[in-house]
Amino acid sequence: MEKITYQNHEIRRWDVGPSTFLASPEKGAQLLNWHVNMSDGSVRDVIHWPEDIQGEELNKVGGGIPILFPFAGKSYLEGKQDYWKLPDGRHAQMPMHGFANRADFEVRSIDKSGFEMEMVQTEEMKSFYPFDYNFTVIYHFLELTLQISLVLENEGREPIPWSAGLHPYFQVPWRKGLSLSDHNLSIEAKKVFKYQEGGMMVPKSNKTPVQKLNDPELVNNVFYELNMPKAEISLLNGEETIRISEVGGPETGTRLTFVSWTKKNELYYCVEPWMSPPNSTENKTTRTVAPGARDEFTIEIELA
Repeated sequence: MEKITYQNHEIRRWDVGPSTFLASPEKGAQLLNWHVNMSDGSVRDVIHWPEDIQGEELNKVGGGIPILFPFAGKSYLEGKQDYWKLPDGRHAQMPMHGFANRADFEVRSIDKSGFEMEMVQTEEMKSFYPFDYNFTVIYHFLELTLQISLVLENEGREPIPWSAGLHPYFQVPWRKGLSLSDHNLSIEAKKVFKYQEGGMMVPKSNKTPVQKLNDPELVNNVFYELNMPKAEISLLNGEETIRISEVGGPETGTRLTFVSWTKKNELYYCVEPWMSPPNSTENKTTRTVAPGARDEFTIEIELA
């Protein structure tokens, strides 16, 4: 592991077998890029990161794997965007995807296989989320696998709701000469919704588990109540698969949700693992951490 400077930002680099991971542990605890050095001398980007960010702040760049905490997606309270109702009935503001992606983090541990970071809480964060807690992010790097754990520890005397997630920007297509139409997304879900502005989720009748990534109807889909706690992006023949799955714990996958999203003519496709559907506080799908307890959400991304 070494420190390097990229576009005026200090980041760290891990080389594990054929994989190289670039991350910004202290700023957003965010992985920026994951690429694999292939046997033929070529390089395959797994996690997309733009080549020129022109001095932008890292949390504003469309790439990497932003951390979504304490809630993934937009919050709505009685139709009012960016607000939520606390368990005691009070109303508070809540930015889209929470605030961890722009927070500072302190090192708990860091070594050649990954790192563990604790979020530094500010007064603004406490106004959004007024609880006594610790939030940590743990990365574990393997040769062809990445594990990310989000851990919430309740240090107060009242239960804490949360519904965090990850926002990986997968490099698709990852080979020249291919397009989105050459790739499939496979998710087996009992319920599929189309997410719309205002927090509405409209049920979809088409629940085909395999869809081409160039299907415009796939953008802003919410996959819920999964048959298996995983999603896969692959070529049409099923080869060169990226598998995203939840691991660990007796309740693995029971509340896991995937959200599919991209922008036209971009070099990425986002398949986002969340703890529950968007607007979780309003639709009552948050998880609760009891006083003195901890909860963990661990996602594994592997090249299968």
